[in-house]
Amino acid sequence: MPGIRSPSDYSQEPQRHPALKINAKEPFNAEPPRQALVSSYVTPTEFFYKRNHGPIPVVDDIERYCVSVHGLIEKPKELFMKDIMNLPKYTVTATLQCAGNRRTAMSKTRNVRGVGWDVAALGNAIWGGAKLADVLELVGIPKSTCATSAGGKHVEFVSIDRCKEEKGGPYKASIPLSQATNPEADVLLAYEMNGKTLNRDHGYPLRVVVPGVIGARSVKWLDSINIDSQECQGFFMQKDYKMFPPSVNWDNIDWSTRRPQMDFPVQSAICSLEDVNVRSGKITIKGYAVSGGGRGIERVDISIDGGKTWIEASRYQKPGVKYIADEEKSDKWAWVLFEAEADINSNTDIVAKAVDTAANVQPEKVEDIWNLRGVLNTSWHRVHVQVRHSSM
Repeated sequence: MPGIRSPSDYSQEPQRHPALKINAKEPFNAEPPRQALVSSYVTPTEFFYKRNHGPIPVVDDIERYCVSVHGLIEKPKELFMKDIMNLPKYTVTATLQCAGNRRTAMSKTRNVRGVGWDVAALGNAIWGGAKLADVLELVGIPKSTCATSAGGKHVEFVSIDRCKEEKGGPYKASIPLSQATNPEADVLLAYEMNGKTLNRDHGYPLRVVVPGVIGARSVKWLDSINIDSQECQGFFMQKDYKMFPPSVNWDNIDWSTRRPQMDFPVQSAICSLEDVNVRSGKITIKGYAVSGGGRGIERVDISIDGGKTWIEASRYQKPGVKYIADEEKSDKWAWVLFEAEADINSNTDIVAKAVDTAANVQPEKVEDIWNLRGVLNTSWHRVHVQVRHSSM
């Protein structure tokens, strides 16, 4: 497309922070150390996880860069950056999470296929851009529309990014038109992240941000928007990111029997500790909790005896502002950080589980939700600590 291209190799990759834990170099996939993840409510851009499927696209001429909007609509249009930036600008604080977050723990039960993420394949950012609902009005689709007069019911986002899973074709995904045209869904065409222009790793010059939904639907390096009668038929909608039961394996899988995963289930993880030695005495337990679909976090429970007894952690978002789930001053698309203190005097498993405002709770055992792609591991998060007693 004019102004932007996808390199054929990895010779033009951007610089990355040296503290990132690299899971794959080509394409580049990395997450921050878990302790760094909860050092601030808004994740610094350099510590936001990187999930890529090919070489990072290069913008040669931002003036020529445009996004085509076409399909089952009356007024197809090419939109340049100035057209999008002339629309009202909104900022949305939203957590994006890879569907494969915590895959490594699931793979310890039985082998799975996919990038080996620990607990940090997510981040919370302040995204700035135009609401997709406003953009679609430019091509004649009113707000709160479920179908166009020509039968369009889905909005497909196509990237300039080329990937082997699409046999060299572009990465793509879709959401329902009803979600895209709903201003309250806060779907953005974002050109800013944390108050600055998007960097290349995160979609420069323009990306989609779909709050409350697995990160795979927030397409980066946007090339075109297609209004279609059916959901996207691309690889990552039809043959990946679907939730199968533990009985399904690679010999009996039938992808057509499952819907593409959208909203993320309730999730939490401990980030201040790993499976390490600690001193006997009082310790602080910190982590994150988040749920999909805009559901708030009603409670985070912590156990220091492997799940026999529980205490409730304190929850917070912005410093100095009391977090109350589903209140207007709370960021409904963002994670909640939690904190608890406990006395640890012997070797034990410390466990975290979250409950969202719909009373959804994390399942206890990873075995019960194991699936061959290792997605959506939302089981209780456990950290094994061994206590070393002071010789003083």
